[in-house]
Amino acid sequence: MATTELTDAEVTSVDELRKYIGRETGVGEWVLVTQEMVDKFADATGDHQFIHVDPERARQTPFGGTIAHGYFTLSILAGFLSQNMHGMKMRLPGAKMGVNYGLNRVRFTA
Repeated sequence: MATTELTDAEVTSVDELRKYIGRETGVGEWVLVTQEMVDKFADATGDHQFIHVDPERARQTPFGGTIAHGYFTLSILAGFLSQNMHGMKMRLPGAKMGVNYGLNRVRFTA
């Protein structure tokens, strides 16, 4: 996949930004997801399915151990986006700030 760094050119309109859809715009830092992080997410959401929080029982599954919640994985994308946008030369006329508007067609495939 071609890499187009957003820092290479100033983006001043939504139309200019659209050319980056489906393209890699940068690479963030690696994140080591620990069992403690997964457990805290389970506590915050109330989702304590064994596949996420019980390493012993999860070892007996085809995954061979615990797996992070799909929504946990999705939620850490905010940090990646923040890393990627740090230093971007983006100036959208009239914009005071950006917000996470949401996602379409998200699936958690194994």
